[in-house]
Amino acid sequence: MESITVKTSSKQYPVFIGKQAIDTLPNFIESHVSKANKILIITDEKVATLHLEAVQAVLAATGKQVFTHIVPQGEYAKTFDVYYECQSYCLSQQLNRKSLIIALGGGAVGDLAGFVAATFMRGIPFIQVPTTLLAHDSAVGGKVAINHPLGKNMIGAFFQPEAVIYDLNFLATLPEQELRSGFAEVIKHSLIADRDFYHWLMTNIQDLTKITDEQFFKMIKRGIEIKAAVVEEDEKENGVRAYLNFGHTLGHAVEASMGYGKFTHGESVLIGMVYALKLSQKKQQLVFEYNSFVEWVQALGYRTTIPKHLKIEQLLQLMKTDKKSVTNSATFVLLEQVGAPLLAEMADEDLLNEMANFIER
Repeated sequence: MESITVKTSSKQYPVFIGKQAIDTLPNFIESHVSKANKILIITDEKVATLHLEAVQAVLAATGKQVFTHIVPQGEYAKTFDVYYECQSYCLSQQLNRKSLIIALGGGAVGDLAGFVAATFMRGIPFIQVPTTLLAHDSAVGGKVAINHPLGKNMIGAFFQPEAVIYDLNFLATLPEQELRSGFAEVIKHSLIADRDFYHWLMTNIQDLTKITDEQFFKMIKRGIEIKAAVVEEDEKENGVRAYLNFGHTLGHAVEASMGYGKFTHGESVLIGMVYALKLSQKKQQLVFEYNSFVEWVQALGYRTTIPKHLKIEQLLQLMKTDKKSVTNSATFVLLEQVGAPLLAEMADEDLLNEMANFIER
């Protein structure tokens, strides 16, 4: 097992990565959150059947009261109603400012549970225990939020966890679609920060169902290192942290238009990355083997075009409400080269014309 330290202006905390990483929970709680009088696990219906019992058994060693609140699976968890139910449960079990929340699950559970922790009694400690590949991105950095029908993650906060405990054993239960969703964020990290890592991924990952333990460890560790470095420089997305949204401007618009939970986050972002790469070639003269990239991700099972029933005018309006945008124009993360991103405001006409070429035929 290895650990990476995330240092931000508001907090420093460890990310533990490895098999049986959850075994570190009791000692970490004793040494860093020793005053916690009650522990609440927030998890979803699917993860509860797979991993809840193991985590409960580990937490029994703390000698503290452990409660569990189960929420719907995936993006269905990130609604105001579910958030309100979590707050009501915290109050009903008499949690207080010394209590601790454990976010056990994928990115959606982590976002929800983190936002519950950030706002319950104006903030109580929480620990991220991710169970998906996608969560290697979302569990680090302290962005917590719920969705609104008019935009993804529009209601939220910056609230750093006490720690991230990434047990690689949990990845063994992931279906291929979840691996695909998470691997898109791995690709993103490589494109914005590390050309060598990008080439390693293209060379070594040809089948998402045949990723070895060593490959999982390498991609998760490198992805978290990249994320941590960006967050350390810009915790609250006033500058370079926006680069982590490469592919997300169109990706979030596609995800919202398809209906949260009906099209995975990572698969939506992958479409957004393909689109942003094409824009980068046109606007920034990016030198990139675009066709090879598209062939590679298609072989991994990704869609690389906008679903044909979506309206590009609606997608444009959603992109212009993206959190990066500070004017009436859509702001995009583009690449000057692999590992060198930048922010660019894009004219409506350019975006609409390019989207017209990106509709599924």
